[in-house]
Amino acid sequence: MDIQWTEAIIAAAWAIILGGAGGALTEIGEWYRNLRKPSWQPPDWLFGPAWTIILAAAGWSFYLGLTNAPNETARNAVWLLFGVNFVFHLLWSPLFFKAKRPDWALAENMFLWVSVALLVFVLPRVADTPLTGWLNLPYLLWVSFAFVLNWKIVQLNRPFSRQA
Repeated sequence: MDIQWTEAIIAAAWAIILGGAGGALTEIGEWYRNLRKPSWQPPDWLFGPAWTIILAAAGWSFYLGLTNAPNETARNAVWLLFGVNFVFHLLWSPLFFKAKRPDWALAENMFLWVSVALLVFVLPRVADTPLTGWLNLPYLLWVSFAFVLNWKIVQLNRPFSRQA
């Protein structure tokens, strides 16, 4: 298999930046520990490995999308899909952990969910390879679970204020 290194580096950088930023912006401090959380929330240590696997698969999907796009229009669509997802993925942690606004993060999570759904359902048509969608299915499932978890945290802890 002929590896196209530029695309491989871009896809890997996308995943590494998102994973690193998510980790750097996640503060498991007193504020977070004091939030009421549902009994079914996974342990904190699970989130890092889960995101690593999910973003690695999504990064592979990005690489496949870039290298299998049948024309420049399709390639630009791949860039757009992953660019939009990058922005929405990057916004969640600062809203939840830095601004201490799980309610705002919940609203933002809806946009993140749509951006991942586009990777699952639209990307395979654009990139002309079904594997790109399948590789993002764990991402969609995890973001769906995270949405329900985020919603439950908001429900258990509201109201939130700017001075939280």
